[in-house]
Amino acid sequence: MTLTWAGFLLGCGFGVAARLGGFCLLRGLRQMLAGDAGAPALRAFALALAVAIVTTQGLVWAGEIDVSQAVLLRSGFPAGGMLVGGILFGLGMSMARSCGARALVLLAGGNLRALVVLAGLGLAAQASLTGVLVPVRQLLQGLGAVQFGGASLPAWLGGLGLPADQAALVGAGAPVLALLAFALQGGLLRRAPREAAMAVIIGLLVTLGWWLTTHVEVDAFDPAPPSSLSFIGPVAEGLLYLQVAVGRAFSFGPAVVLGTLAGAALMALATRSFVLEGFERPGQLLRHLAGGLLMGFGGVLAVGCSIGQGLSGLSTLALASFPACLGIIIGACAGLATDHSFVKGEQK
Repeated sequence: MTLTWAGFLLGCGFGVAARLGGFCLLRGLRQMLAGDAGAPALRAFALALAVAIVTTQGLVWAGEIDVSQAVLLRSGFPAGGMLVGGILFGLGMSMARSCGARALVLLAGGNLRALVVLAGLGLAAQASLTGVLVPVRQLLQGLGAVQFGGASLPAWLGGLGLPADQAALVGAGAPVLALLAFALQGGLLRRAPREAAMAVIIGLLVTLGWWLTTHVEVDAFDPAPPSSLSFIGPVAEGLLYLQVAVGRAFSFGPAVVLGTLAGAALMALATRSFVLEGFERPGQLLRHLAGGLLMGFGGVLAVGCSIGQGLSGLSTLALASFPACLGIIIGACAGLATDHSFVKGEQK
């Protein structure tokens, strides 16, 4: 099996699970701010992250995968720039009513508003990577550069003097225990068993992504950095491929995006939940487009999204993921706090 096909199947699995479980960080934050019966969607996200950390770090410890060359694992990074990028992404997420991954799942169910979000996200991301927004991105990327003694939380703890085994145990164990305590405290397994089950599957899929990119079609002479689920660069790359496919290879990231669409669409049809939806007012279109643009630029600046950083990045315990994820939460909560209609459940 090629890595492209593996990515497509991985995306299919994510699309099915995300559609069935209503998996969405923004939805969880909205539930929390609205005081919605324990915020099951947020607890499901925490459960998925706990599973992703346990399984990823377990395979790293067993020598089955090596994520040390992942883009996010670096001891020096612009913490300020990544925080700002995360805030912009979070604000965009609240404006667009979804992140990039959720927009794919919604589009697969007939939500045409999500198509506008994805178009804006892909356009802004590509402009930030190779286009007119590169100077702005480079300027902001210089903010708050920091240097640590290690690229991950266990490595940093080891640099402080902890033995390697203890550093790995504390660095992975403490976050996992905290996440599990939060996830299971509100009776998630009893009150929302399907959301919990899909969260576990999504956590496992994150680890599977790391495994696939370190074992399938690896070029020993020119190895590509390992990666997993992410929906900023891959969406931009997928849109670019649609326009200039000649001479370009369809790679793992865009294959995950396409697979997510396919899996979510299959589940929408199977559950008879496919319904075409559009905009009721021009202002809605502008808000969703602006949200997509902010997510595209902010996601590139933060080197990931709520899935790429919030699950895949944190599963490696990369120190660079923490300011980005903090920014995403701050931006999303700030956006939700000023959007009372969405907090109350009017999600158009």
